[in-house]
Amino acid sequence: MAQPLMPHATAAWLVDNSSLTFDQIAEFCGLHILEVQAIADDTAATKLTGRDPIRAGELTHEEIEKGQKDPEYTLQMHKAPEAVRRTRGPRYTPVSKRQDKPDGIYWIIKNHPEVTDGQISKLIGTTRTTIAAIRERTHWNMANITPKDPVTLGLTSQRELDAAVAKAAKAAGIQAPTDTRFDSDREALIEELRHERERHAREAEAALAEAGDEALRDEIVPGIRDPFKNTPVE
Repeated sequence: MAQPLMPHATAAWLVDNSSLTFDQIAEFCGLHILEVQAIADDTAATKLTGRDPIRAGELTHEEIEKGQKDPEYTLQMHKAPEAVRRTRGPRYTPVSKRQDKPDGIYWIIKNHPEVTDGQISKLIGTTRTTIAAIRERTHWNMANITPKDPVTLGLTSQRELDAAVAKAAKAAGIQAPTDTRFDSDREALIEELRHERERHAREAEAALAEAGDEALRDEIVPGIRDPFKNTPVE
């Protein structure tokens, strides 16, 4: 069932301006009955300003009257609010990270000059004017901009950055760079595992040889061993 655009504000208005039950209001607004109770008792965490669902086109006077006459009646939405759609535009970046954008842009320009301004704009969520100013070193704060990996800064993901670099390299007719940062670590791990496997093999061979060299003196009569003894010769 569709819900009002502002459920809590709508519930506050219905509490103040109708005799609908808390159950009816809660069901219509998609809230828990205790939330409606808190709004009615003015104990909600935030003081709410009521929103008129009639003026918003979500309810009619007739629908409210039906509900007031019959406590079991379920209110029906007259016109559901339109879904809010995000318009096309630059990637959204939290306010706390926006100051890091120039550093991320400068890192891409310095390490991957083949990436176009349009691709950087989509990756970082900035304007081409800003990118051009950093590329041309005419940015007003250029003296304080230092290249920093945008992935580390949280401005984009490693997968998106790699895809953009690969696409730009292909368009420029150059070979896309491969990430060799962990090659030495991978080789060291393989070498360590190989040595460990060889050490385990030597230890197993030594244990078998030691067991074979021990002469057991647990025979009751020649050729018959005492099952309760297994004493090696000193």
